[in-house]
This record gives sequence, structure tokens and C-alpha cells, in this order.
Amino acid sequence: MQVRSPLVLVKARGLVKRFGDFTAVDGIDVEVHPGEAFGFLGPNGAGKSSTMRMIGCTSDATDGELTIFGMDPRTQGREIRARLGVVPQQDQLDSELTVEENLVVYGRFFDIPRAECRRRAAELLDFVQLGERAKSRVEPLSGGMKRRVTIARSLINKPQLMLLDEPTTGLDPQARHLLWDKLYRLKQQGVTLVLTTHYMDEAEQLCDRLVVMDKGRIVAEGSPRQLIEAYSTREVLELRFAAGTNDTGAELLDGIGDRVEALPDRVLVYTDDGEKALSAAHDRGADPESSLVRRSSLEDVFLRLTGRTLVE
Repeated sequence: MQVRSPLVLVKARGLVKRFGDFTAVDGIDVEVHPGEAFGFLGPNGAGKSSTMRMIGCTSDATDGELTIFGMDPRTQGREIRARLGVVPQQDQLDSELTVEENLVVYGRFFDIPRAECRRRAAELLDFVQLGERAKSRVEPLSGGMKRRVTIARSLINKPQLMLLDEPTTGLDPQARHLLWDKLYRLKQQGVTLVLTTHYMDEAEQLCDRLVVMDKGRIVAEGSPRQLIEAYSTREVLELRFAAGTNDTGAELLDGIGDRVEALPDRVLVYTDDGEKALSAAHDRGADPESSLVRRSSLEDVFLRLTGRTLVE
């Protein structure tokens, strides 16, 4: 019997995941609605991947409540997985098979007839602009091409919900932008996206809403713009001083703007007027090697909420 999609596709209440004495996910509440792109952001070890595995029905929750499509993953995992598309962080393609065969073999796991698998594979490879590589082996393909094959393969069962773990990690800018376009088009077609990412521009481009996780807990939630407005200033002044002198530079800038953040490679001054802050810095005798005034970004939100960058 067809299960009608509820208003909330993914609903978690007090969700917990423990590994022995270590708590990876510590009582989070999450709701993902049909047709949106929802992001999990946070430093390494924040609990993002553990949460994604629970949603993907490959890891049981230790405590709390979790439903996907209104179903319980502990007892209805097979039915849920049939309606999911999963793009893991590491591509798991069979390098001995052709691009087309990777899609067809994967489709057979969902009991899709072979002829239908081939028809869908042709459509999907055209969608990711790899139709001409259908008969090529996977092994010699570039990283960006392999990522597109993985996304095409994840769509073979026409999923309602796609889980993407770091979908563009390691790709060059051109390949990243091509994948962003494909994911945006999927969203336009009504596919719900849930992703983790280390790229702030990716989150701002793709996510309607996101949560920031740190040490297994959610520390903020909202749209990218809402988070920036709530946790940062309108502009940021970036100053680069001579190697090893950032802390001294930061002390010199104390009191300029709302706050000053010293990073290993630069000093950030959070302010609503970057040019005015730069002028004030020069008045105090600051002599940076370079300066830049820019708009606040999600990376600034991370520094404020977690005290560190995503790549740490």
C-alpha cells in the first residue's frame, strides 16, 4: 500500500546516538519539510554524519524519536530506503563496470526491471551531462564525473528524499558549480534535499534552512540569511599582518567595530561599516600587509558559534 507523504518528511525529537561512552548526537530536534533543501553544518565530529546515517536507516538511534515519511526506521527501514536517494561522502562506484552498468545494477536492488533501469539510466546520464560516457569504464573518469555518476545512480529509484554527505568535497570550482545546478534543478522538480557540507558558499547557494551543530547539539537554526543577521555584522574587515604578528595586530584593533577575531592567517573586525573600521585601524597605526572589506558570511557565523572553522 502506498504511504502518503506527511507534511514533515523527517521528524526527530530528542534524537541521541551514542558509541559506548561517547555521545555523538545529543538530543537534537529536527524537521525537514517536502521540497526544501535542508543542511547540517558543523565542525568535524559535530555529529552530522551520525545524524545522516540515522536518517538513512543504516544506524539505529540510541534514544529519542525519529520518523521518515511518517514511518519508524527501526521497523520500516526497508520501505523508507526504497524512497531515499543516498550520495555518500566517498563514491562507491564499481570501477570494473561501465557508467551505465553502475546505474543498472544499482537499480536492480530496488527490483526495477532491467529494461526500465536502462531507460532511466539513459535519462539520468543525460541529466548529469554524461550521456556520451555511458559505455565508458568508471575508473578513468575525473572526480567531478564520478560525483555526477553517483548522483545519477542515487536517482535511479526516483527518490522523494535525497541525502547528500559532503556532495562536492574535493571538486574543482567548475565541477562544483555544475553539481549545484543539478541539485537546484532536482529541488525545482520537488525532490527534498538533506545535505552536509564544509563549504559555506555551498550552504548559502543550496539550503533553504540549516542547523549548525557543535559537539552533538544544535546551536542555531534558520535560513542562511537569518543566521548571518542574527550572529554577525553587516560587514567584515579582513586584515593580514606579517607572519606571527596577528595577535599583536588584534590587540591594536581592540574596540574597533563590534568584535575582533584573530585567526592564524588574518584578523577579522566585525562591523557595520568596514571602510570606517579600516580608517580607524590606520589612525591607530595599524600597518597590515593587505586589507579587504566584505559582506558577512556563514563562515563568520561558525566562528561566532563554535569558535573555530569547519576545516579544523
